[in-house]
Amino acid sequence: MKKLSRKTFLLTALLGLGLAACKDAPAPAAGAGGSSGAPATVSVAAVAAEAKGFTVGSEMSVRRVFVFFDPQCPHCAALWQAAKPLKPQARFVWVPVGIINATSAAQGAAILGAPDPVAAMDAHEASLTAKQGGISAQGDLEAQRAVVAANTQLFNRFRFSSVPTVVANHAQTGALVVQEGSMPTATLAAVLGLQPPATP
Repeated sequence: MKKLSRKTFLLTALLGLGLAACKDAPAPAAGAGGSSGAPATVSVAAVAAEAKGFTVGSEMSVRRVFVFFDPQCPHCAALWQAAKPLKPQARFVWVPVGIINATSAAQGAAILGAPDPVAAMDAHEASLTAKQGGISAQGDLEAQRAVVAANTQLFNRFRFSSVPTVVANHAQTGALVVQEGSMPTATLAAVLGLQPPATP
């Protein structure tokens, strides 16, 4: 993994205090869809080359923010809401993985396979918040399940330990940002080097 500058590392460490995240289950052993040896080198380019998700925000923005999330993770739901005010400044790519339970992969596939993944994600998060379990997977989603499985393998190769995990380049310095855990909008903006949204 590329080293963060001392300033970025300290900022990330300080902001990381109190962040909420869902921990990953132990990575599968080699030969079981996992990886062994050294972790893959994390970069925005490496994530962009393999991760498959759906885009929220400015399609024209050169600022890409990748968010690995598990549909069963309540902290991912909180980050989904926190990221919304920052949509005009960046292109958020939400990458579903299945690490919490069997329902995770099915719901990730359902979101990817929806005609409008953003609306499906909104409906899913509303259902989770209402303690109704999220959206149900219906129809032939084998292709989307394969995408979620590949995303999960990538997540494990990078040795990320919890969801949500944000990967981006800082908008001001260009430094690599890898941040695990949910955070409020102002903190997310600071981590990414974006302008905090105006308060009403």
